[in-house]
Amino acid sequence: MKPRVRLAAVGAAFALAAATPVAAYAALDDPPDAAGSGAVGRGKPYVETRLFFGTERPDGGPPVTEKQFLAFVDRRITPRFPSGLTIHDGRGQWRDQNGTIERERSYEVVLLYPASEAGAQDPRIERIRTAYERQYAQESVARADAPARVDF
Repeated sequence: MKPRVRLAAVGAAFALAAATPVAAYAALDDPPDAAGSGAVGRGKPYVETRLFFGTERPDGGPPVTEKQFLAFVDRRITPRFPSGLTIHDGRGQWRDQNGTIERERSYEVVLLYPASEAGAQDPRIERIRTAYERQYAQESVARADAPARVDF
């Protein structure tokens, strides 16, 4: 193969390889409502609520154990969301009310419920947050809500 042809072939291969990740990542940026763009819309409108529970106690007491947390889930969350939930173990950090960055073991609980039930579910979720804050002397339980399309 002549040097110019080889250089052109290498250049074309490089350009193709360089463009491929861009196309792959562009697919990840599709909007959640893909049904409006002609794509097949699956599932029904739901809300995804994620709750973030820390385990360190600001008063210096012992951290919340896994056994204590799972008992809290059984007592306070499962009765309000008997259809199901997901629990993730994690490590988190946040700045407390004194400006100190706290690093701690944490749990993320993911709740999915129909968007039509959002008004009814909101006070249930707030009672869960308040109960954990009081029971384990926490400054806060973070909450993140997002629209979702869910298909079981």
